[in-house]
Amino acid sequence: MSTSFVDPTFLVDVGPVAFARQVERLLLHLGFTDVANVDGPNDQGGDILASINGIRWVFQAKWKKSAPVPAGAIDEVLRAKAFYKTDRAAVVTNSRFGPSVVQRRDELSRLGTRVELWSGRELIELYGNEKATTARLPERPLRPYQSSAFQALVDGLEEKNKALLILATGLGKTVVGGEVVAQFLEKRPHDRILVVAHTKELAEQLERALWYHVKKDVRTQLLTGDHRPDDLRGITCATVASALAYVRSGYRPSLVMVDEAHHVAEEGQFAELLDLLADVPQFGVTATPWRGDKFDIRRRFGDPSYLLGIGDGMRLGYLAEVRYRLFADNIDWDFVREASKYRYTIKDLNARLFLPERDEAIRDELVDTWARTREPRAVIFCRTVEHAERMAILLNRVPQWKGAEAIHAGLNQRDRQLRLMRFRGGDTPIITAVDILNEGVDVPDVNIICFARVTHSRRIFVQQLGRGLRLREGKSHVEALDFVSDIRRVAAIMNLREQVAADELETLRLAHAGTRFEFTDRRVESLMQEWIKDAADLETALDEARLQFPDPELLGG
Repeated sequence: MSTSFVDPTFLVDVGPVAFARQVERLLLHLGFTDVANVDGPNDQGGDILASINGIRWVFQAKWKKSAPVPAGAIDEVLRAKAFYKTDRAAVVTNSRFGPSVVQRRDELSRLGTRVELWSGRELIELYGNEKATTARLPERPLRPYQSSAFQALVDGLEEKNKALLILATGLGKTVVGGEVVAQFLEKRPHDRILVVAHTKELAEQLERALWYHVKKDVRTQLLTGDHRPDDLRGITCATVASALAYVRSGYRPSLVMVDEAHHVAEEGQFAELLDLLADVPQFGVTATPWRGDKFDIRRRFGDPSYLLGIGDGMRLGYLAEVRYRLFADNIDWDFVREASKYRYTIKDLNARLFLPERDEAIRDELVDTWARTREPRAVIFCRTVEHAERMAILLNRVPQWKGAEAIHAGLNQRDRQLRLMRFRGGDTPIITAVDILNEGVDVPDVNIICFARVTHSRRIFVQQLGRGLRLREGKSHVEALDFVSDIRRVAAIMNLREQVAADELETLRLAHAGTRFEFTDRRVESLMQEWIKDAADLETALDEARLQFPDPELLGG
């Protein structure tokens, strides 16, 4: 039985949505770049956008069980070509084209309009053509720490059947996990691998990421509420709910990788899944191991086989340098003078210590930062969907930010994808977001991060800061503007500053400016430094924790 991902039986089994994903993979092996799946409601007749040799293509993927593709498909893809402003158009099917389709194509060709037709047979021919299709996608060499992490995971799995990787956002945890999966399959090519995530979107991103780690003869498929294939050979990227249903019915993989492993709790679907597969080697990867319920994921995966945090990543030069400024200019100093007389909960302190920050003040600071940043690209994290939309409208009024857009869970997947594409491509200079960019989204060109929201979660804060930490050619540093209104955020930044400065020799090795964390108001820094001395666990404290505020008179406040 063929393991080709364009095998006719396999393509019929995976269904129409997953068929488009297999076309994506084939395009990558053919040398296309900027491949984006825009399949979904209101896709204007286009399913995949891609470029090759400077030419932009739109593809319509027509999945059929057996029937031929109708002639209307050509007119649909031509509408898509006009809508997406591409140079070329093609209809791709796992089936065949009837005479009416070929006739319509030829008529248009005589009029100077060209439409490509790729049938199931031609997909097989392209897949097997060694001159046209690479055996594997370009390999991404591991950095030294990634090689060490990879070996540590392999050793942990061999010795204890469990392993845990903690790598800060931007350091490539999925790359390392992908290499572990690839090596496992090289040794056991007929085994089945389960890669599990907590959302469908992450499962989809993982499947795409894993294409770069395996040869084209390794199949990958999704297992979600929308995808229920019968053949789970190769790598299955699944949501936890769907994976659990299959495991309960007898599915037994040979290796389990859990992405964003901080979602594993003491009880629940992840716990049940891993318990049912207790004799199967399993490893977790995460950038942020902390959980709000205080469950320690080491109880599930053991001590980290390898750990490189955000502070170490910055200090060693693996992450972009950070110029971090906390705009704690909205402190209510009248309240500070009274606060030392009482013990307040963190929730009360946050509500009374920080005055509301105006969106216009945030915009004005962004204008100044934008002007002094080379090739600026910015993300503003907002409080709510309504706030993100409102900020996008406000930013659109600034001439250099025409086209600013909001990205949030209120949009359908296609619209989010298109907005991200415009941002990555440079058409959109600045985006506002809620939590949609926290996990699994790679935007390495970002060099301005703005926090216009309160974040009580250390995990979310680190994930959002990480959006700007990925290195790219020509990127010297990331500007982080934090309109802080949570005392735990202050503690997190002060702790991070101490970590980065811990090794002066390594700090000096970086560019002359170096990573730095600054308060715009020195009085706030002095106040917080004195206070945090007696609040060692403040960064992860709960809202109900009661704290004694320092006497500002002792600090000259």
